[in-house]
Amino acid sequence: MGLLEVKAIGEGAPQTGGWNPPGNLVTPLNEVWQHVESTYPNLYGFRNYGWDQVMANRGSINYCVRWDSSATVTAAQRDQIHAQLARQFKKWMDVMVGHNGWPYSTVPVKVVGWAVRDRAQLQWSDNSVDVYVNDIRENAPQCAEPCGRFFNQSGNYPNCPGGASHHYDMSLWLTSGFGGGAGGDWGQRIGSEYFMSNLNADNVHILLHEMGHSFGLDDFYDWTPTGVGGFLMKAGSATQITEFDAWMFRDWWRHLRSRYGV
Repeated sequence: MGLLEVKAIGEGAPQTGGWNPPGNLVTPLNEVWQHVESTYPNLYGFRNYGWDQVMANRGSINYCVRWDSSATVTAAQRDQIHAQLARQFKKWMDVMVGHNGWPYSTVPVKVVGWAVRDRAQLQWSDNSVDVYVNDIRENAPQCAEPCGRFFNQSGNYPNCPGGASHHYDMSLWLTSGFGGGAGGDWGQRIGSEYFMSNLNADNVHILLHEMGHSFGLDDFYDWTPTGVGGFLMKAGSATQITEFDAWMFRDWWRHLRSRYGV
């Protein structure tokens, strides 16, 4: 059987309603979920997927920016970083609108904090975000642990300065000279130069791929589902969310939504 090239989201009629994937994707989707069930050690017990975070916040997400670079950042660049992060996150959330009981039409992204080694690198004086200076973890600046969901998975933040509204669910970890990316329930890590050079790009494909991991999507380094061609989660084979990526994403919601009583 030849490979079917998977079209990008936005081509053709939008899919809404319940679980109704196109017929040509049923087999590969089943293969993917069987693979996930057989390889994830705590698939249904884990409680900090991106899904859990969005639902705990009742339809929003908070980020911390870990500025792992010696470069300076202007207020304009800060706002551009926030805007581009929100646009990329929205691409995944738009996949869910109107689908299978998903309760939100939009999922706002708020950047609540910046972490940096030296406060002088951040060239703004307003207090629109919390700033954490020289709080180092993994040899990189981080926002305060008492405010991070990764460190407080009960969802309570009793020791977070400013209270729960100042908590962050994920980190956007921007590292100078970093190639490729990494992603998980803690957030996404990509190169700072790469991201800064793509502030106006339509698709920041490495970031999109890593966001997929934050919601549970797997990598496909050593196998390809039957009959599917290029797609975002198969690194290097697509630069945007494809129809197959979208249905893999929706399949996670299908299997987890009962935990939220939806």
